[in-house]
Amino acid sequence: MAKRRSQPPRQLSAKAALKAPLATSAPLEIYDTTLRDGAQAEDVSFSADDKVMVAQRLDELGVQFIEGGWPGANPRDIEFFRMIKETPLKQATVVAFGSTRKASNSVQKDANIQALLQAETKVITLFGKSWSLHVTDALGIALHTNLDLISDSVAHLRAKHRRVFYDAEHFFDGYKTNPEYALETIRRAVEAGAERVILCDTNGGTMPWEIKNICGVVQKECKVPLGIHAHNDCEMAVANSLVAIEMGVVQVQGTINGIGERCGNANLCSIIPNLQLKMKRPALGERLTHLKEVSGFVTEIANLMPNKHQPYVGDSAFAHKGGVHIHAVLKNPATYEHVVPSLVGNRQRMLVSDNAGRSGLLDKVEAYGIKLDKDHSKVQELMATLKERENEGYQFEGAEGSFELLMRKAMGTHKPSFQLLGFKVIVEKKQEDGRSGSEATVMVKVGEVVEQSAATGAGPVSALDHALRKALEKFYPQLREVKLLDYKVRVLSANRGTESKVRVLIESGDHKDKWGTVGVSENVMEASWQALADSIEYKLLASDR
Repeated sequence: MAKRRSQPPRQLSAKAALKAPLATSAPLEIYDTTLRDGAQAEDVSFSADDKVMVAQRLDELGVQFIEGGWPGANPRDIEFFRMIKETPLKQATVVAFGSTRKASNSVQKDANIQALLQAETKVITLFGKSWSLHVTDALGIALHTNLDLISDSVAHLRAKHRRVFYDAEHFFDGYKTNPEYALETIRRAVEAGAERVILCDTNGGTMPWEIKNICGVVQKECKVPLGIHAHNDCEMAVANSLVAIEMGVVQVQGTINGIGERCGNANLCSIIPNLQLKMKRPALGERLTHLKEVSGFVTEIANLMPNKHQPYVGDSAFAHKGGVHIHAVLKNPATYEHVVPSLVGNRQRMLVSDNAGRSGLLDKVEAYGIKLDKDHSKVQELMATLKERENEGYQFEGAEGSFELLMRKAMGTHKPSFQLLGFKVIVEKKQEDGRSGSEATVMVKVGEVVEQSAATGAGPVSALDHALRKALEKFYPQLREVKLLDYKVRVLSANRGTESKVRVLIESGDHKDKWGTVGVSENVMEASWQALADSIEYKLLASDR
């Protein structure tokens, strides 16, 4: 009897996967420190209002604990704790963060301890020194004195009816150099009333196998549940966190998108889906589908550029470019996707390039509502045009607005909304130390009407953008919704110096959508015009659908 061919594995649907049975291990606590540790990242600065908005999103996502900041460190965090008391949260507990008392102060008179109490949170995370090097070299005190700081501080906060989580700072480095002292610091915290001990890899230099071994020892010594707080200096923060959880740790700390000091913190946008989808551990349940949305929100509030290659939530996480990949994914997504994208709120994307082949191109064309047979003459024509454009330096992977226009032109279905008759841009600087100014004039034709307008801007592209929209808004009022969100210039042939060809990528958006467009030329203003004009054309095309 012939053997039955085994069937290729297929992914569960998003709904089925989210409702699949989870492991029965102890429930995990997701502890977010984006607003404190994440705010310490270079180029990140949250206002008190920003923090409140992020806290609301984290609460909606289902995070159990939100570390709001260090109320003894700056007025902004004090203001946040005042504001968050008036902000109803559905399930998250807001946590204040601070250090043990100073050796020179009694616990009753220590300003940091008093600020923590004044924040009026039910939970306080207190950090203390676990590494003897920090005790002697950073604090400049005796080892036994540090133990008293830990005991006094935890006991005082407990006496004031606060729940205390103890962050054992630099614990893994401390354990590796002086294991008995590191263990004694957490014993003191537990004896004084700490209900969680968080093992911190503060320098981010510990390897996963070290985490496993040390967590195994601490599990036998510590009488309360453990947590893990990992930094990413060796690109191990996510791995170290997952290993610690495998060893029985119940609380995992991290930040959205992994932002944080130096190389960042453990990335909750990777940890949470790994826990729920790979390790079958309870995390967010069906709210996992909001993960990408929250990731994008934090990126925007922090005024950072999105990391499109970030696992799970990045725009490229489920993007396919190679023809072989696309052909396989169209038959069965499991061939090149390890989970269903919608589980984390993401989506599958087929990138348009000369690597994509007919399968990818046909799939892309069909996404715009156009059905074509693979042998249709227009498919070959579009493939040839695409290869020619990419050879000239165009790139459509981040410019799908320009690709749709290119496709519709090739199909003969595009009707231009306007015609350029000419533009002029002037950049003027009157004084050596004065600010430069830019002015643009644009002449366009809409139907039989010729329209000319001029506008100023912060730079020449800004001025050109303003002038173009000013000329067209009377014909197309919906253009008032459009904003230029991002502008990038890439030099394509640097060996030609200032005559090099450049590629301009523009991202535009309105109240409900974002789109990218591209232009290529030896003249940066001509390339910018191409991308700007495509941006306007795409908006008008979308408005007509």
